[in-house]
Amino acid sequence: MKIDCEYKIIISPIGNIDAEIIGSVEKDITGIFGFQTILLPLIEDISFALDSGRNQHNSTSILGKLESCAPDYALKVLAITNVDLFIPILTHVYGEAQLGGKTCIVSTYRLKDFTSTMRAGISLSARMVKEAIHELGHTFNLLHCKDHSCIMHYCRTENDVDRKSDQLCRYCKILLEDDIKKLSS
Repeated sequence: MKIDCEYKIIISPIGNIDAEIIGSVEKDITGIFGFQTILLPLIEDISFALDSGRNQHNSTSILGKLESCAPDYALKVLAITNVDLFIPILTHVYGEAQLGGKTCIVSTYRLKDFTSTMRAGISLSARMVKEAIHELGHTFNLLHCKDHSCIMHYCRTENDVDRKSDQLCRYCKILLEDDIKKLSS
């Protein structure tokens, strides 16, 4: 689905992020959502979100800062980082999004050194694409899906990430198309 629109999805790296990961995420975002992407670092220092007691960064705080820094032409902002993220009710998260909002974030931290017991050869880049599309899906009002193979399925473990596909199920595709149609009306 390719959409001719003035809006762009910004990919905002925070820290040193591998170019292969960024390239893979960019390609799949355009393929699934139909919007052009722009690589634009919006924030460099996220020390404001560090919880020293947990030695983790509060992803919700980062989302708020990203939203305030987003340019007008940004339809959505996806931040990619390499720090350990959390929300207060969970020990860690792979990412977080504002449901129906503008910003989301994903992290390589919990996915990078894991060796899948499901499939050998799963790359960090493939995991990051899945998590990036998942979190962006939330910004387009997609909820967690019961279909275990759908990219919108909730993942509790790295094996869950490896198990699901890198595509939306038929039902979630329809919901996404409906949400995107609202943008042009």
